[in-house]
Amino acid sequence: MRTIADFFRMIGSAVATVVTLPFRLLARLFGGASRGGGRARRA
Repeated sequence: MRTIADFFRMIGSAVATVVTLPFRLLARLFGGASRGGGRARRA
């Protein structure tokens, strides 16, 4: 029973990583672009 719970926990973790990864990449892309642009304009 414990191995089944561990298996589902592992699957859930993998699914959560795959689902959130594109959003984190987009946030980093837009966040870095806006911050970088702000620095370039001020400098």
